[in-house]
Amino acid sequence: MTSLVEQPLRRQLVMAGAGLVLTSIAVRRVLAANEMQISMAGTASGSHVWFRPRGLWVSVGQAIRWVNDDAGNVHTVTAYHPANRKPLRIPESAKGWDSGYLMPGESFVWVFATPGVYDYFCLPHEHAGMVGRIVVGDKPAADPPYRATDSKLPEVALSSFPTVEDILKNIIVE
Repeated sequence: MTSLVEQPLRRQLVMAGAGLVLTSIAVRRVLAANEMQISMAGTASGSHVWFRPRGLWVSVGQAIRWVNDDAGNVHTVTAYHPANRKPLRIPESAKGWDSGYLMPGESFVWVFATPGVYDYFCLPHEHAGMVGRIVVGDKPAADPPYRATDSKLPEVALSSFPTVEDILKNIIVE
């Protein structure tokens, strides 16, 4: 039997626990509503692969979910970052990411906490031009500061990035 003093304390703990669970559910719903999606796909023969959209403008704190919608290929979502053995093509203070290989139907989420221009690629398909660009925050410089690293990327990848100007003008570049 519990004492009269223990009952209110136990009730308060149960109420606090329930409040934390409800808060967690609400936060997840807000984040899901704030999440945008990019599809990874390709032709049935695998002769052409892409991110759609390949260019996107988002707010700071926005979550992006990449989904492998390609029934015949694995894909990655990998930041151009020295940790991934690539030149830095994201803001200096931002963390790099690598989704690892995503099988058909699998997805990967990343939250963009630092403003700037982010270039990313698919590890097995960079040489096929499977790259994307995300502009985070208001009015970054028109040209990303990555020109010095251009010679280290495949020409087809460089020619596949949408321009920052197109992304700012259209918000989404297919």
